[in-house]
Amino acid sequence: MLLISDEVYEHMVFDGQCHASASAHPELAARAFVVSSFGKTFHVTGWKIGTVAAPAALTAEFRKVHQFNVFTVNTPMQFALSSYLSDPAPYLGLSAFYQRKRDLFREGLGATRLRALPSQGTYFQCVDYSAVSDLDEAGFCRWLTTDIGVAAIPLSVFYDGGFEQRIVRLCFAKRDETLRLALDRLAKI
Repeated sequence: MLLISDEVYEHMVFDGQCHASASAHPELAARAFVVSSFGKTFHVTGWKIGTVAAPAALTAEFRKVHQFNVFTVNTPMQFALSSYLSDPAPYLGLSAFYQRKRDLFREGLGATRLRALPSQGTYFQCVDYSAVSDLDEAGFCRWLTTDIGVAAIPLSVFYDGGFEQRIVRLCFAKRDETLRLALDRLAKI
């Protein structure tokens, strides 16, 4: 059995915790594809650049498929990332950077009727909106975007056939003033 380990938020872990990689466990590492994302880590999600680390035999099989999907990353982006990686401070400071934003956002959510769920790594905050609306998740997100002016993503879209829980995902990877504006709007619902 193979393992695909999505570790794109490896540099965004909060509350003094450390990222736990599948590659740290020999029995998992021997059968794992560990996926990371320069796009998430370096705030360039539109570049769609990441890495996959796996044992040599698995990598050989992965490349057979990969070459027909994405041949290579364009040269300017490779040089840009190479230059950026020469200083580890920006990505080593991501946990503190995003934890401050998470904490600001979670504190502000306390003044709303939304219930913040745990968020220990990533730049998303999931909230339970059942005290606010009986709409399904997609409907609530449409209403929240069009009527309130705050965008959210329904969690149900991540499940085959949908799985309604009245939980949506909000992104706190925004300027502080944008977060405060969203919080002001959310406090009014």
